[in-house]
Amino acid sequence: MDCKRIQSTLYHSKNWKYDVFVSFRGETRNNFTDHLFDALRRHGIVSFRDDTKLEKGGPISAGLLQAIEGSQVLIVVFSMDYASSTWCLQELALIADCIQIPGHRVLPVFYNVSPSEVRKQSGNYEKAFMEHEERFKDDAEMMEQMLRWRAALTQVANLSGWDVKDKSQSAEIENIVKVVTSILSPKQSSSLSNDIVGMHSPVQELEKLLVLDSDDDVRVVGICGMGGIGKSTLATILYEKISHQYDASCFVDDVSRIYEGYGPLGVQKQLLCQAFMEENFPTCNLSLANNLIQTRLRHRKVLIVLDNVDQGIQLEKLAIKPEWLGRGSRMIIVSRDEHILREYGVDDVYKVKLLNDENALQLFCRKAFKCNHVAKDYENLTNSVLTYANGLPLAIRVLGSFLFGRDVSEWSSALVRLKENPTKDIMDVLRISFDGLENMEKEIFLDIACFFHNEFVGYVKDILNIRGFYADIGIRILIDKSLITCNHWGWIVMHDLLQELGRSIVREKSPKEPGKWSRLWDQKDLRYVQQENKDLHNLTHMELCHSKNLVKIPNLSQSPNLEHLDLEGCVKLVHLDASTGSLEKLHFLNLKNCRSLVSIPNSIFCLNSLYDLNLSGCKRLFKYQLLEKSRQSEQLNAGQSVERHMTSSIRKTLSRPLQFLSSRRRANSVGLLVPSVSRFPALVSLDISFCNLIQIPDAIGLLRCLEDLNIGGNNFVTLPHCIKELPKLTWLNLEHCKHLRWMPSTLLPIRGGSNGGIFVYNCPNLSDTEGCRVTVISWMIKMIQVNMQCPLIKCKFEVVIPGNEIPRWFKKQNTGDSVILDPSHILDDNNWIGIACCGTFVAHHAPTQLFEETIESQDLISFGFRCTRSDGNIYSRVPICLKKDLITTEVDHMLLSFISREVFINFYASHIKEGASDLHGIKLHAASDYPEEVVEVKSCGYRWVFKEDLEQFNPTMMYSANSSAQSPKHKFLAIQDHQ
Repeated sequence: MDCKRIQSTLYHSKNWKYDVFVSFRGETRNNFTDHLFDALRRHGIVSFRDDTKLEKGGPISAGLLQAIEGSQVLIVVFSMDYASSTWCLQELALIADCIQIPGHRVLPVFYNVSPSEVRKQSGNYEKAFMEHEERFKDDAEMMEQMLRWRAALTQVANLSGWDVKDKSQSAEIENIVKVVTSILSPKQSSSLSNDIVGMHSPVQELEKLLVLDSDDDVRVVGICGMGGIGKSTLATILYEKISHQYDASCFVDDVSRIYEGYGPLGVQKQLLCQAFMEENFPTCNLSLANNLIQTRLRHRKVLIVLDNVDQGIQLEKLAIKPEWLGRGSRMIIVSRDEHILREYGVDDVYKVKLLNDENALQLFCRKAFKCNHVAKDYENLTNSVLTYANGLPLAIRVLGSFLFGRDVSEWSSALVRLKENPTKDIMDVLRISFDGLENMEKEIFLDIACFFHNEFVGYVKDILNIRGFYADIGIRILIDKSLITCNHWGWIVMHDLLQELGRSIVREKSPKEPGKWSRLWDQKDLRYVQQENKDLHNLTHMELCHSKNLVKIPNLSQSPNLEHLDLEGCVKLVHLDASTGSLEKLHFLNLKNCRSLVSIPNSIFCLNSLYDLNLSGCKRLFKYQLLEKSRQSEQLNAGQSVERHMTSSIRKTLSRPLQFLSSRRRANSVGLLVPSVSRFPALVSLDISFCNLIQIPDAIGLLRCLEDLNIGGNNFVTLPHCIKELPKLTWLNLEHCKHLRWMPSTLLPIRGGSNGGIFVYNCPNLSDTEGCRVTVISWMIKMIQVNMQCPLIKCKFEVVIPGNEIPRWFKKQNTGDSVILDPSHILDDNNWIGIACCGTFVAHHAPTQLFEETIESQDLISFGFRCTRSDGNIYSRVPICLKKDLITTEVDHMLLSFISREVFINFYASHIKEGASDLHGIKLHAASDYPEEVVEVKSCGYRWVFKEDLEQFNPTMMYSANSSAQSPKHKFLAIQDHQ
């Protein structure tokens, strides 16, 4: 490991014995000098004074020399009689010698004497030297010393200092202390110097949030982030940098620990002791402590840092209120939980970010190699470690220190072990946040760690709600506690080490017995359990999606508590085990794109618990569905109907309880299975898209709980009227219905619902596109009007329909994919109820290779709000996507959305630094995950919506003059059709 040592950019001083040495004449001892020493002590500055520190009987000159050389700051208090003391002049000569020595700083103070008198040795100083000359006229050595003393007086008096004659002593002493503190402060960071990487920019951002150059008010700033990300380090660096600017300062380094051990009084005592530099502050109860904080700090400019606050009640009981602090005071509160900070009422929250690649490498090199670059032969191993640590400073420091001095083979062995047994030092820190969760949030955290990392938040919420976990508040709590984040595309992101923490918690009680785990996420563990025929009584989740070689799943009769079964993309799965139908707690069943699947057990349709069923892309299931055995499909002769080969028991099941549609137009097709309400009382979401269905049966109207229906990508010509009979349906996806000719004028029921959407995308055979637009937008507006009757409006609606021009009603429009929002119309206007957005786009026919597989994680189009002054970007995903060869004709479409005021402020504006109080600098942005040559956003626009807009919504008044040729029955929102 031959490498160049890192040279720290921080100043490294010698180990000073004292902070300050003060040279003074006895005449100032009981006034100015005593006050100066007291002020230095209150600020934690260690000072030397000759009447208390020198050992009795020791050689005074040697002791003085050591004290002067061992002090970083040397203060000389020149008074009227200073020069009359040869002792003082000897001290001064020694001090003058230190002026040129790096690290020392000499500060003169002129007390009741002018700087000129000292420099020129006039007045009292001239008189004193005349007496010295008379006294030592026969001593050549002393006469030579006097020349040295005169030079020292001139040299020190010429330095910048303080003339306190005829000035407020207390004010000047505070100024002196501030300068001394500023000189001393860099040395305090030396203990952190090897860990300070990537902190310069965060410190600058925090300084801006604190508005340090203003003393007009008191500001409180919170610092939050996941465990081990560097919150405390950042707070410490900032504290050491700025604390000298305050009359009093206090850093309580572990509020949670002190509070747990000693209660709020313990924290308050530490605060008071640090602020007033007293070892034992005289207080014994909360009431007295509260009074002392309020009275003693009211007129002082103070800096208070409270680190590791993990409960809101801690701040409440500490009773440290900003209004009790003097003007110019600053508070910094460090917590993993953003909600605690917001609840307290901080002015701003700074979220600490993970280290970027460059800084992560720099920190790791310092720890693992004690140098500034990677040693030879360690490059690939270093990349593996940094990938594992994923920018988390704690992990980088711990792993770097552990690997230091070890050879390549030991590194390789350690990395293999890490994947199976994460480092305890890291996991213990991360686990603190998990242990502080309520039981329901713990379950949500474990679900996300095992199954839902990098999944769309709406999808995850649906599953968690099925589990009875109240996903909206649960996910919000995990975000606040820095355990997960939701990126601007709406995907849940969890740090890799937190994901590993969650999985290790699932394994911890029986690490070698997956059959006893509550969740299984790895095929090898499932295979082991299957082979061992283990009891899976605790198993609640099984996530085997995209297991391309999975042919069958095990008998699940030993897993009666299974709630979630995800088999999406298991392309070789042919049959679903019969035991699946006996899972009485099964909420979620995802068989999407199981393209080889030909049968599922009838008993599945008797499950009262099933909430979400996804059969999208299961084309063979609807072609050969419910055959008793797979061999029967192989025995069919050409032209024979599958229906003839069905067993009588299955025929009986289909003919009565289940509504079964037989199609004679397509060989080997038995139509679509749709259960009655008695069979699916809880079904909320049904996805039967891309199943080659040629008709949707009326029986689908019996699914009285259905809210989300995806029937896109099928071959039906018209929608059944029964859809409008579904009382709770608010989401309908009709993407890529190539044969759809017409839609009913009343598409969905009108009801109160916080979210909804209709997506009529890439349906090229629609005979009346204008009528489709009128139908869909009329539904959307009526849904908004219904929701506006609620006292607290929280709703969001989206539609995608054919159309190539933004209606004129959207007053603010722009060519391209974005438009700047002008908030001047809505600020302080109580009649503002939301924002309506519109964008036009087209998907071009692209090379087939772009869409060889369904790209589930990519959005065709999304609406979002971006802030030009921060990274607060939030997008609303529209659930339509592209698949292979679907775009055969290029048709323009419109994306329309309405977002209520409450949703916009709470969900969008809250992610912007300025918040709802300052919406300037936000722009509406229409985006696509696909390249520009595939999806082109042509224009976008918006309109702030007010109460009177809703009252005036009607087809006549929204009609545009430039579309007069249109039929009167379609006069709505000035929508034109130029296709």
